[in-house]
Parts: sequence; C-alpha cells; structure tokens
Amino acid sequence: MSAAVAGTDAGSSAASPFVLAACAEMLFLDLPFEERVRRIDEAGFEVEIWRWWEKDLESLVATGATFGSMSGYIRGELIDPDGADAIVATARESLEAAQVLNVPRLVIHGTGLDNNGLPVRPSAHTTPADWLAALRTLERLAKLGEEYGKVFTLENLNHAVDHPGVPFNRASDTIALVAAVDSPHLRLNLDLYHAQIGEGDLVDLCGRALPYIGEIQVADVPGRCEPGTGEIHYPRVARALDELGYTGVVAMEAFASADSDLALRRFREAFSIGV
Repeated sequence: MSAAVAGTDAGSSAASPFVLAACAEMLFLDLPFEERVRRIDEAGFEVEIWRWWEKDLESLVATGATFGSMSGYIRGELIDPDGADAIVATARESLEAAQVLNVPRLVIHGTGLDNNGLPVRPSAHTTPADWLAALRTLERLAKLGEEYGKVFTLENLNHAVDHPGVPFNRASDTIALVAAVDSPHLRLNLDLYHAQIGEGDLVDLCGRALPYIGEIQVADVPGRCEPGTGEIHYPRVARALDELGYTGVVAMEAFASADSDLALRRFREAFSIGV
C-alpha cells in the first residue's frame, strides 16, 4: 500500500495535507519487525526504520511498504577528521541500502550514537573550529546524496532527556548548518519532540525552519508517546504548518501509550485539517 496520499478515517471529514509516516522501531513492539512494517503500511502510512544493517532488506522489500526514511550512517561524526571519513564512508553504504528499499531520505546526527542513544564521543560544547569541520563534512555528505539522488536529513536532538552530550543538538544549530551548506541534498529532520524539550516555541520554529525542512518528526512531551498524551497541542502545530504551505512528510517517531493502532489514529487526527 502506498502512503504517498494521506488517508482519512472512515466516517471522518478530516484529511491531512501532509504525507504521514510512522516509525516501525517504536510501534507494535510485540510483533516481528516485518509484521510491524506491514501493520503501519496497511494503516496508510509511510514506514521509517533505524539501523538498516540489522535488518533483512529483501524481507522488508517483500512487505510492499513505502519506506520514507532510515539511518544514514553506521558510525562516524561530523567534527573529528577520522570520524568524518567514517561517516562519509558508511553513508555510502547506507545509500546503497537505500537503493534496495527505495528510501529517499537518510538521517544523520552530529555524532555517532550507541544502542542507548548516547553519543559515542560526547561534545556538548562546540568551538568555531568544530562548526567549520562539521560544515565541511556536511558538504561532503550533500555531494554524496546528489550522486545517488537522495537527501540526507540532519536531526536535532535533546540533551536533557535522551541524548546528553550530542553536538549541534538544538534545532537552531541544525538550521544554521543546513542553511550554510545550502544544498537540496542536505535538509532538516526537524524533530519537534526534541525541540520542545530543548527550545520550545514550536510554531515559530517551524516558520524559521520551513525553507530547509526535509521532514518533520513528532512525539509528545513528556513520555515520547503519540500526540495527545502530553503538553504539545499538535493540532495547532498542524494548522500552522498548513498555513505555511508545508505539504511534506510528518512522521510519528513515538511509542504507543497503550495500543499502537490507537496511537496511529490519534496521530492522524492531530495532523488532519477540517475536523
């Protein structure tokens, strides 16, 4: 099932102006991974995955799902010269895997993350030299993306809860870097869950980030569950994005507070217009 056209719930007049996606790493956790992918696809959403090198790619292809995003590197970082070479080399491996799954967007971060989401090399305080090194590495990645016809998306993270010590963690950092590279093959993965924890003022942030957004990811705060379970009023964010003319991907990278099917319905409702 293609998720290129956002769906509506039966009996509802609401429709989403966005392409909606959901992360298979965080939903239907009692099921085998391929079945998680099928359930998300059958519900009418694009599918996003993380560590592709731990997956059977051909089995994922066999699900018939539309895959929108995946991890864009295996190891490496933006600052250190050896780390920069590693992130570019493993980004090429990721691009080859993306060809198999027909994935258009590949996610990168300021540094490599371990299985707990912690930075392999913490660097919370960046210097001007670090910024310049990161810019040069991102330029290399953008050229690599252009070679393959793919887009790398640089994700903002948060220090306070999930990813202490990750450099270039704030959305304002990622906006500055992506704007400086100024390539259609390097865009923002604007994660509003992380931004709420780190910065807040999400409606204004979306407006500032709009020219550089490759996709938007969402979860509620606190708890990192589906919209409607925390403090963020996502219908207001959705309305602002619609008014800005955004029609791209909004992906739920969130755990289900209870039932995964219900979480997907709540997500769709939050990002539908005309209820």
